[in-house]
Amino acid sequence: MEFRELECFVVLSEELHFARTAERLYLSPGRVSQLTRSLESRIGARLFHRTSRRVRLTPLGERFLAELRPAYDGLASAVCRAKAVAREVSGVLRVGFLATPTDVVTGSVRAFERRHPGCEVELVEIPLSDPFGRLRAGRVDVVFTLLPVAEPDLETGEGLNRVSYLLGVSARHPWAGRTGVDAEELAGLPMIGLDGPAPRAWRERVTPSATPSGRPIPRAGTVSTGQEGLTQVALGRGGMLFCAPTAAQHRRPDVSFVPVTGLPPSVLGLAWVREQETAAIRAFGAAAAGHALAAGSQVA
Repeated sequence: MEFRELECFVVLSEELHFARTAERLYLSPGRVSQLTRSLESRIGARLFHRTSRRVRLTPLGERFLAELRPAYDGLASAVCRAKAVAREVSGVLRVGFLATPTDVVTGSVRAFERRHPGCEVELVEIPLSDPFGRLRAGRVDVVFTLLPVAEPDLETGEGLNRVSYLLGVSARHPWAGRTGVDAEELAGLPMIGLDGPAPRAWRERVTPSATPSGRPIPRAGTVSTGQEGLTQVALGRGGMLFCAPTAAQHRRPDVSFVPVTGLPPSVLGLAWVREQETAAIRAFGAAAAGHALAAGSQVA
């Protein structure tokens, strides 16, 4: 038996008028009649006497209402409480970030907690090699990730920044002193890739396998995290791409960061499991977008 049929029966028993019942339930009078007939068909007898002028409960309808009412009121209250909880922005929101919590991340957290002091953000680092595993496992609620995301079960927000890439190489590498590198030149440098379950599109975005013109880029092993990648770079095992804000956070004497031209910008945004969206996730997305707008989203 459908809750909507029971709801229609209870409201119609109060109003004794199809049009008013339809107005209260945001339905058409025809739909109210349909739900009423369906319920009567399930029970096997009429619950209402109805004419062109009057609607009233049958004796069976009156008995059914009296016995149904306590259970219906309990169900209705439970639904209302669940809706209220779903609209709350409170408790703990677990937010995943990649490699380094740059200003896009920390600024979004501060903006969110200012707007919603009853909700605390818990930051969780997400490995580059598995950007969505913890999200799907329910260990985080929302993640900062590179856009676009081609995962059918995930929903994404708007881009929060658009920044350029820098190539990380060993400070002893011949390119270390250069002022720039064209993307086509990457065909001449082994690049450190990603292992693990990262989707192919994700791996291509972090470490492309070919230049824009299609020239293959050699591989120099794989890593799971940004810190592992930096260590391999410092040891001279290969190069690795970093977005400009991340590179700025990881300046060190044994690694040089060289601007790269010819690649599309790196775009950071939010992703979450579509079926697990909550008011807190929506509120965090709004706060992150507001922070990005205030901070500016130009290519750096």
